[in-house]
Amino acid sequence: MIVAGVMSGTSADGVDVALVKIGARGTDGASVKLLAHEAFPFSRAMRRAILEAMNAESTTTAQLARLGWRLGIAYTEAVQKTLTAHPCAVKLIGCHGQTLYHQARSGRFLERQFACTWQAGEMAVMAERLRIPVVSNFRPADMAVGGQGAPLVPLADYLCFRDLRRARVLQNIGGIGNVTTIPAGAPADKIVAFDTGPGNMVIDALMQRLFGRPYDADGRVAARGKVLNAVVREAMRAHFFRRTPPKSAGREEFGSGYADALLRACRRHSDRDTDAVATATALTAESIANAYRRFTLPLVMDAPVDCIVSGGGARNGTLMRMLSEQLEPMKWKLTTSDALGFPAEAKEAMAFALLAWQTWHQRPGNLPSATGAKRAVVLGQVTYA
Repeated sequence: MIVAGVMSGTSADGVDVALVKIGARGTDGASVKLLAHEAFPFSRAMRRAILEAMNAESTTTAQLARLGWRLGIAYTEAVQKTLTAHPCAVKLIGCHGQTLYHQARSGRFLERQFACTWQAGEMAVMAERLRIPVVSNFRPADMAVGGQGAPLVPLADYLCFRDLRRARVLQNIGGIGNVTTIPAGAPADKIVAFDTGPGNMVIDALMQRLFGRPYDADGRVAARGKVLNAVVREAMRAHFFRRTPPKSAGREEFGSGYADALLRACRRHSDRDTDAVATATALTAESIANAYRRFTLPLVMDAPVDCIVSGGGARNGTLMRMLSEQLEPMKWKLTTSDALGFPAEAKEAMAFALLAWQTWHQRPGNLPSATGAKRAVVLGQVTYA
């Protein structure tokens, strides 16, 4: 079956579409082959509307409803353009939707205690216009059985990257950083995965504020700055970085308010804008390495380790250099998913194609060892064509 995976992440920079051929392998496995990948940046107005909805202290019901439908149109057009460039018989679509709010830990609201999540995007638009069923809204089923609804890519990481002799540490650096640790030869229930902290989110926010650009291309701005190590050390004292997995994060932890606070801390030491961006980049590298030292290293000490980076952060040369320096004492091999045949920007879209396939065949899509769920469950909701 050929499945289209559609992903727009917390960076809100655009839509990635992956066309993936998936087949059954054994009773609970699957073979996954990437056929094509395309990326479609959001317009400035679209990105601004999404970010404003994520961070809104007040908005209107009409604005949120319109945004949901507009996202449905954007996803539809992205798949249409991908199929025009790469004609094939897609039978199913897996679309994550745009996360506007994700509260992974239980909180009190209207006399009840619960966690919650919200992915925007009207999937009926896509199902009707493309005449292809769509699986979406993957997080809630995991959260309903006590999970954090994230990370959801570990199943795909396991199927695509596991190795009998080498441990694999799969680091995605999107808006948020998340890691999947696969010990050499380990079964799926031995995988550990969690969010490491900010990925590109804080860097992007500072680039927008200070330079009017959506991101730091290849880390060139950070490369001109000086890392303010005192600010990084102070930031790393936050409870999130010490909390044991499972754990997940989003704009609620590392969004615009966090970026503002980090900038104020930088300003106490330097008035150079490049120093603030360099410091935010170093914080991402340090938070990832800190997660490895605390939680990942004990799981992979008996085998050689490949650290495989994907997501937009894999294209930030300064961030990759900083991460390489952090990993030097561990003697891990650092590379990107491109080297293994999976374009760095395509991996998450591929993951949601696989999750949609799992749902369509009534197979569980979550890994309780990663999300903290009480049991494995079938994820997502199906919108039929």
